[in-house]
Amino acid sequence: MKKIFRSPWFWLSILMVIYGISRLINVTTLPIFTDEAIYIRWAQIGGRDASWRFISLTDGKQPLFTWLMMVALRFFQDPLFAGRFASVISGLFGMLGMYVLGAELFRSKRIGIISSFLYVISPFALFYDRLALYDSLVAAFSIWNLYIAILLVRYVRLDIALIFGLTLGVGMLNKTSAFFSLYLLPCTLILFEWKEKKVGKRLLSWIGLVAVSAVLSQLVYSILRLSPYFYIIAQKDTIFVYPFSLWITHPFEFFYGNVKGMFDWLIGYLSWPIYLSAIGSLFFFKKEIREKVLLLCWWFFPFIALALFGRVLYPRHIFFMIMPLLVAGAWTLDMILERIQNRFFGFLCILLMCGINIFSSYSIISDIKTARIPKSEMGQYIDDWPSGWGVSEIVSFLQNESKAGKVSVFTEGTFGLLPYAFEIYLGENKNIDIHGIWPVPTEKPIEVVENAADHPTYFVMYQSQTPPFQWHLELIAEYQKGLNKKSSMRLYKVTP
Repeated sequence: MKKIFRSPWFWLSILMVIYGISRLINVTTLPIFTDEAIYIRWAQIGGRDASWRFISLTDGKQPLFTWLMMVALRFFQDPLFAGRFASVISGLFGMLGMYVLGAELFRSKRIGIISSFLYVISPFALFYDRLALYDSLVAAFSIWNLYIAILLVRYVRLDIALIFGLTLGVGMLNKTSAFFSLYLLPCTLILFEWKEKKVGKRLLSWIGLVAVSAVLSQLVYSILRLSPYFYIIAQKDTIFVYPFSLWITHPFEFFYGNVKGMFDWLIGYLSWPIYLSAIGSLFFFKKEIREKVLLLCWWFFPFIALALFGRVLYPRHIFFMIMPLLVAGAWTLDMILERIQNRFFGFLCILLMCGINIFSSYSIISDIKTARIPKSEMGQYIDDWPSGWGVSEIVSFLQNESKAGKVSVFTEGTFGLLPYAFEIYLGENKNIDIHGIWPVPTEKPIEVVENAADHPTYFVMYQSQTPPFQWHLELIAEYQKGLNKKSSMRLYKVTP
């Protein structure tokens, strides 16, 4: 029995069960969010028509995550659940990566288990593993790329370089952030054995293998060049990151504000105890310094780069960056367990340090409206116009109305939450016509007038809070956005 409890596979299996429960319970309680609606709709279109498999490139987004959702949509009836299930699988891939990363870097399976544990209870990971967004897959690839990069610098082998090139390239097919795993490779030289014989030859071999990995990654990434929309990726990136030609005109103007905001998000999700345990691992314990320096570099350099060049930032942009901090924090927690001889007090100490994260994660699962997450996240996903409170109710209403005959619904907006959320659920209903309008004109469009004269016609608003004053509308229902009484989605019937 003792052998079972000492087995890392036993604890890893327990963590996988906890992971699955925590990620899937109430996973669709939070209504569909604007970006989710876009990605799921892309996946629906690409899954039905092979010529649109690269549809995400029309908006400058790499397609890998939408490809995963295309597969998930074949197995689950609810499109929202299918999209979020793709993220759940991505997060599981990341959680397992945390184990192999911690176990390999510090040559300790217990640190690997603690690393996975910190991932499972992390409110940051929990929140994004339950959303149909790219970011869980971004984090997963960043973890595995770091793990393989460590193997490459330690063993300097061609087979590792080839695998690394493939994982780099596939990660780049998901999001531009994956390029950081290539740019940060020189940091892994911290682990290089400089005192070995023939160090020069070994170093040249490593450089050559890194070149092989880099070339192979770009060959994989070149798959996207098959689409005529490949060029839009670079254009889209400039929305979120300043190009160098523009950044050089104000190099540090936004740096302090970006750092402050990003650090607030970091602490809000990571918590002070875990952050201090990660940073403190370097300053208070003199063992395995090189390994800990590598982890902190893998966090620090992307963090500072984003602070310097970031133009439009959201908390999810730093999600993949905190993975090394969790591993560094796991090292400190392992040291605490090792130095406290009484196992009960050791585990109690760990529980106290992780208590904030456990409570925050529980709040996300139990009541998303009052969840302990940063305010910027509350506005974007829960309390403001991008959130989809009311979508499911309006979808049910329109489905019932369509049973009696033809129905038209016009939406405020042509791209985003509406009309995509309605197209996701109602696109196959031949009795329902869905039309987007943007900008919403002061006078009622002729198409709306003609439809309203012929059959029941509805108009849905979710951004503006007052209807156009020359439209004749009858308010049918109003759905408050989270706890924000000033923002709601409203369903109107258009009167002839």
